[in-house]
Amino acid sequence: MKTLRPLIIIATLGLLWQIIVWISGAPVYILPGPMRVIEAWLARPELFLKHGAITAIEIILGLILGFLLGGTSALSMIYFKPLHRWLMPVLVISQAIPVFALAPVLVLWLGYGMASKIAMATMIIYFPVTAAFFDGLKRTDPGWLDLAHTMNANPLSIIRHVRIPSALPALASGLRVAAAVAPIGAIVGEWVGSSEGLGYLMLYANARLQIDVLFAALLTLAVLAITLYFTIDKLAKVFIPWQKETLSPY
Repeated sequence: MKTLRPLIIIATLGLLWQIIVWISGAPVYILPGPMRVIEAWLARPELFLKHGAITAIEIILGLILGFLLGGTSALSMIYFKPLHRWLMPVLVISQAIPVFALAPVLVLWLGYGMASKIAMATMIIYFPVTAAFFDGLKRTDPGWLDLAHTMNANPLSIIRHVRIPSALPALASGLRVAAAVAPIGAIVGEWVGSSEGLGYLMLYANARLQIDVLFAALLTLAVLAITLYFTIDKLAKVFIPWQKETLSPY
């Protein structure tokens, strides 16, 4: 059943898509059917794989940098208590500024290459990782902390051996959220200025009314995002084996 479930979901979504096309009567240059989109992908798979690989690299590098910066920020706020009062308000205020509005500035500063797209992805990923990890670090079981203090553990040892293991499930949740939103940064950066990537391919196809190609690029991005999400989910289960799920998958 676990093997058939994804196929059933895909088939159901494809059928609903086709029904919408039939009911709306939209022309193919407005809303192509799923089979036409699949045909567009199969006609030039190398095109979508090439641009998909570029976007995947931008997303993965952004995810890595966002993880490193977010994790470092959260640990710094726990280890240096006064830093929390100064840094957290800045992080919250930074979220009030639409990241999309910064895309043209990042392209201007970092150029049309990968750097500006990686920076966009990093900025979007940074906050959920920092917030989730910090929340996990500060909610460590008091009993564990009391035990560590009883054993005369120093602050650094407490963070390393007590707080971090306790906060890993929260960090994993933050990374799952980050994996879901990371493609947004890369695609917006490609829309603002790029000569490669799925975002560029979407704009290129849209300008030429190749809507089937646009949808094929969008589906490629969806598959990429879903793959990234479930990869992180699997890695979290491997590296946090003590965090058992209590909700039945069935």
